[in-house]
Amino acid sequence: MDGIRTVKLRADLCEAAEKKFSVRFGSLEEFLTAALNELLRDDSLKMDQQEQLVIEERLKALGYI
Repeated sequence: MDGIRTVKLRADLCEAAEKKFSVRFGSLEEFLTAALNELLRDDSLKMDQQEQLVIEERLKALGYI
């Protein structure tokens, strides 16, 4: 899973992102990697919250809460 993939994006979109985020991120690739990692982390956090609700509902049904 350490391979590199090529993604095609509109040039104007890439240029706008580079201008806006070049100070914080060294390259467009670093920015996109950080953005995708953040989105994936948010999805896992949502799953954890959903799992927490399921656990709480089960505990309530069993009379523990």
